[in-house]
Amino acid sequence: MAMNSDVQSLLSSGVAVTDATLERLLPSATTEPHSIHRAMRHSVFAGGKRLRPILCMQAARMVAGSGEVPAGAAELGAAIEMAHTYSLIHDDLPALDNDDLRRGKPTCHVAFGEAIAILAGDALQNLAFQVIADLPAPPATVVAILHHFALAIGTGVGAPSAIPPGMIGGQVVDIESEGVPPTPELVERIHRAKTGALLTSSIVCGGLLGLAHAPQAAQAQDSIARLRSFGNNFGLAFQIIDDILDMTQTSAELGKTAGKDLTAVKATWPAVYGIDRSRTDAATLIADAFAALEPFGEAGEPLKSLARFCVDRTH
Repeated sequence: MAMNSDVQSLLSSGVAVTDATLERLLPSATTEPHSIHRAMRHSVFAGGKRLRPILCMQAARMVAGSGEVPAGAAELGAAIEMAHTYSLIHDDLPALDNDDLRRGKPTCHVAFGEAIAILAGDALQNLAFQVIADLPAPPATVVAILHHFALAIGTGVGAPSAIPPGMIGGQVVDIESEGVPPTPELVERIHRAKTGALLTSSIVCGGLLGLAHAPQAAQAQDSIARLRSFGNNFGLAFQIIDDILDMTQTSAELGKTAGKDLTAVKATWPAVYGIDRSRTDAATLIADAFAALEPFGEAGEPLKSLARFCVDRTH
């Protein structure tokens, strides 16, 4: 897929900022205890598009309205990437998906053993909360971000109806539904929770930080509601494309083991609707996501271009 130069620039600059911030925030490989910090860094720096931090930074920039990424957005994005990496480490464990390949490299438990991999995931989640708590933002903003972030990675307990169940809750439903014939309701519930919740949280938390720098805070509720709508639609479309790629690409192309969803009889969108309908549904969801950003005008284009890139991707 030929990548638009603006998107390429957005991604490459976002990766550079995120990696530099992660390098600053993560303990070095020589910090004791060495094994846990080496394992954390192994998974965090194994590659990846850094999509969630980039979405976070661009949402913050859009809402702030200054044209610049506001202070603290890079740190917030890095914290979200830590949480995402923690989820991947645990997802790959033998007790869950039992995978030995992630981003084209050995998974954490393969490289460091199960015990250290479990603890590396725990440590990354803990550090993510620590980084958010230290954000250079008003206390009310920090608390709001912490609250939304915690809901996004939890089990859905205490979440308002507008917020989908959390990532851990989605993982539980996914595990317990293996081998069960998938239904439309089941697959949407899993996708909105397991993948969509953290993607949406990346966007909404960035927006919350951006509001602390916005000149017109009176528009706060509408801005956050629109970001949540964008995130919910984009997050589901993103996972639908992931499902399609799992069925149509090789392990080398994906950087992880291909075909595992089909083998495990997992609840996926193509399993319910087929590949052609799945592509159509993803396109419809992206159109709805774009509509939510219309009031932001030109300032919303970076988020739209990122979403468009994600649904057009081939790996």
